[in-house]
Amino acid sequence: MLRRRNSIEVKTPAQLEAMRAAGLVVWRTLALLAETAKPGMSTAELDELAEQTIRDAGAVPSFKGYHGFPASICASVNDQIVHGIPAKSTVLGDGDLISIDCGAILDGWHGDSAVTLAIGSVSEADLALSAATEAAMWAGIKAAVPGAKLTDISHAVQTAADAASAADGVEYGQIVEYGGHGIGREMHMDPFLPNIGKPGKGPRLEVGMALAIEPMLTGGTSETVELEDGWTVVTADGSRAAHWEHTVAITADGPRVLTGPETA
Repeated sequence: MLRRRNSIEVKTPAQLEAMRAAGLVVWRTLALLAETAKPGMSTAELDELAEQTIRDAGAVPSFKGYHGFPASICASVNDQIVHGIPAKSTVLGDGDLISIDCGAILDGWHGDSAVTLAIGSVSEADLALSAATEAAMWAGIKAAVPGAKLTDISHAVQTAADAASAADGVEYGQIVEYGGHGIGREMHMDPFLPNIGKPGKGPRLEVGMALAIEPMLTGGTSETVELEDGWTVVTADGSRAAHWEHTVAITADGPRVLTGPETA
């Protein structure tokens, strides 16, 4: 039975296994898109492939129709940070970065994950940006252990991003308006999980909780602009952005990535 404690649901092992099944659908979908995405493809084609893959697995796209969102994936290209709407007119070119956010519902449970893909020959700066964002995500995941506080994850993400900035000689923009969240039978649940913050604050993490951990970094500003479509969020200065996300369960053995490969 689900129960709430400090605004985070605690799930049974069987319920986490159900989430794992949904997470595998998401992982397989993103893996296929990563293999398929190439210069000349439109983001609408990627969206069609994602939806078909999700439905062929007996699942339903989490995003399609969510508060009116028109597609099965968010496809955010170059300066788009999150919530990019796939379109036939958006054709990938050599050197592009695309962040693909994907969710699936299987037997009532959600999986949610995002990756940033390099299309063709991408600049070293953009590859470093994506690597820094992925490293920040893994730092946050590592902090998702029983007994920790929620903002211990936030602090780990921020610390990793700061370290990458220092190592790469670039002041990466850290997005604060958007972040992670609780997840289960709904895609977005309490609590909001910021990607920056002091440690030791918020609810204490317990075995059975599940969170989506998703840092977003930019090659420049941390200021964002929402476009007139009401969804797409871009960098205010036109710098490129990266977004990585996994759904993670808190277990007695440490964090368990529910949207990772079969061997995870």
